Amino acid sequence: MSAPPVLALRGVSKRFGAVQALTDVTLEIRAGEVVALVGDNGAGKSTLVKTVSGVHPVDDGAIEWQGAPVRIGKPHDAQALGVATVYQDLALCDNLDVVANLYLGSELRTAGVLDEIAMEKRAKELLDTLSIRIPSVRIPVAALSGGQRQVVAIARALIGDPKVVILDEPTAALGVEQTAQVLDLVERLRERDLAVVLISHNMADVLAVADRVAVLRLGRNNGVFDVADTTHEEIVAAITGASDNAVTRRTARTGRRTGRPAKEARA
Repeated sequence: MSAPPVLALRGVSKRFGAVQALTDVTLEIRAGEVVALVGDNGAGKSTLVKTVSGVHPVDDGAIEWQGAPVRIGKPHDAQALGVATVYQDLALCDNLDVVANLYLGSELRTAGVLDEIAMEKRAKELLDTLSIRIPSVRIPVAALSGGQRQVVAIARALIGDPKVVILDEPTAALGVEQTAQVLDLVERLRERDLAVVLISHNMADVLAVADRVAVLRLGRNNGVFDVADTTHEEIVAAITGASDNAVTRRTARTGRRTGRPAKEARA
């Protein structure tokens, strides 16, 4: 018998007054896989993430953690379970160095005094294990590039040893080289047997690193696709709710198939 998903949503619904943001959403996330969550603006992606992260308690349905039902009523509940969320704004302190940002709120102390040496050592070890290259762990975050800031924010999420990492648009506004740096880190998270939820509008990024793609449309499930067996146009059709659109017509003309075998992508 296979192990249960690390995190599962079972018929989750969420409303805000008269607005039904999520309706009967089901989703499973397993250890060692990257699940991309995609959908048009207003599809419910942000609400789903905030529900799992404890910002918005669910109205109906259930959330399961390793096969057992749990209640996530506030962010602390999610963090205590092992859910770490890196939001698009990163919430980094530009005036502090990398070490201070990594341990902000979870500083190491010895006899009641900040243990700067231990934090610096562990910060270097963590960044090394993730193959994150920055000029120095003592450089102010303001001096880092966009890609470096993003990977530092992701590394900070790992300080609490989570089992699920949610990344909200991690490559938004990044250049080609910086995007590659972040996507490489996503793959290393998978190699550490973490469950990764990737929210992105960039289909090239999604197809590059995801194992499965879950589509939300108007707050409802609209398909889950294995990346090895799908195409760009199939996912776009699920997002838009139409099989005939500019992207699918262009792809049909060129005959290009953009799905890729997962094993080849990781080679």
